[in-house]
Amino acid sequence: MVISKSEFMMFLKHPAWLWLKKYDKNKLPLPDEGLQALFDEGTLFEQYAEKLFKGAVKLGYKNGTDFSGTKYYALPELTEKEIKKGTGLILQGRVEADNITSIFDVLERVGDKTYNLYEIKSSTSVKPEHIPDLAFQTIVLEKAGFSVRNMFVLHVNNKYVRQGEIDPVGITEKSDVTEEVREIFDETKENISKAFEVLKKKEMPDLSPRYLKQGADVMEEWLGIMQAIKGEFPKYSIYKLAGSDPKTIAWLENNGIELLHDIPLDGPLTEKQMRQVEAMKSGIQHINGEEIRDFLDTLKYPLYFLDYETLAGVIPAFDGYRPYQQVPFQYSLHILDKPGGKLTHKEYLHTDNSDPVPFLLEHLQNNFGAEGSVISWYMTFEKSRNKEMGQMHPKYEKFLAGLNERMVDLMVPFSKGWFVDKDFFGKASIKWVLPALLPEFSYKELSISNGGQAQRVWMEIVLQNKNSEKKNQIMDDLREYCNLDTYAMYAIFEYLMRKV
Repeated sequence: MVISKSEFMMFLKHPAWLWLKKYDKNKLPLPDEGLQALFDEGTLFEQYAEKLFKGAVKLGYKNGTDFSGTKYYALPELTEKEIKKGTGLILQGRVEADNITSIFDVLERVGDKTYNLYEIKSSTSVKPEHIPDLAFQTIVLEKAGFSVRNMFVLHVNNKYVRQGEIDPVGITEKSDVTEEVREIFDETKENISKAFEVLKKKEMPDLSPRYLKQGADVMEEWLGIMQAIKGEFPKYSIYKLAGSDPKTIAWLENNGIELLHDIPLDGPLTEKQMRQVEAMKSGIQHINGEEIRDFLDTLKYPLYFLDYETLAGVIPAFDGYRPYQQVPFQYSLHILDKPGGKLTHKEYLHTDNSDPVPFLLEHLQNNFGAEGSVISWYMTFEKSRNKEMGQMHPKYEKFLAGLNERMVDLMVPFSKGWFVDKDFFGKASIKWVLPALLPEFSYKELSISNGGQAQRVWMEIVLQNKNSEKKNQIMDDLREYCNLDTYAMYAIFEYLMRKV
């Protein structure tokens, strides 16, 4: 049994992840469209990072192939051939030794059988998981008889600003992680041995999230895998405790607790989790009317409910932008002129492959009066976009700064715990608050149901010219989604007014 680098990284997330990959991989979900888009971003950045290595011989991925069929199995032999030739730079080679194998991004010859190792990552900094990734690769190389002098992560320089053609030097940043990698060598070797022990078992290891080794993003992904294998959790399962971590899950399981309302209030809970459990036990909404009234009293009419949809990518689409910079291409604006008054809707959606911001700002300025509160949900996002757009377009800087001064965050009563409902599940996102308070409004019925999907489909159809025959329908779907975001804020505002 051979363990690859990607399989070892699965083991580090959860032992059962590796076992499933080897023995029952059909139970592991295929990448969804969002995850595939992340993979595509990584591949795109890799193409620019590889340009730093002039004269390199590229083995894997040549001519756009993947590691399938004959080419996959030939890759170790092709790599060995280039090493024996004394090739100075090898891209996408593969080395095997003692039943562990790894495909490396860049191997740079610095002496006789001595190399520097580079890992290309589309993140904007070195992440904790990059260190065991490189440690595993280094162990494979050294078991194969080579010496690794230094290890580097080549990642995105998010301060780079595009002007014309992408500069491979400017958009990349090199971080030397040799010391950090060497520090976990013994730990990594021990983990490799543990991974092989897992594969000796005939039965799948315990699926419990208590054995997860990484953060909240992995928790959510793993719970999805658990449900695919074991069936849907009960609606109020302990696995829906907000912000839960492996340690908390272990405590709950050790005490035989399966449902949220059975969790004792003297357990190891955070303040947010405490509020969630209290709401479960009481079954009624917790409303701090005084705090909410004080909050609502700060609002000044007319009220402007504002939401942006944005594009972002590792490679800036237009001049003047940075990697991953969120660039508004759409807004929805609902305007309430007075208490109980008329509600009007304004919007803009950019549909051409050009910088959307100048056109969006022109429309936005025409839709706003000089007075009135600007309401958003998690206003940090909209305020940051306004600040960035103002810096890039001084003509609108004063107008955008004025919007930021008038901005109010409608999420506050929920994020601060002034309003708690058991069906928020400890969260303050509008995607959780809206269906709990106003179930007649639903994102689930929409063709586009979240901001990540809106970003992806707009970029595909406008920037990449995919599905052009569906462009009109997709543009309508985007309008419907963004419209609901701001109408939902208005509806929740009215709900709060009625309650207090």
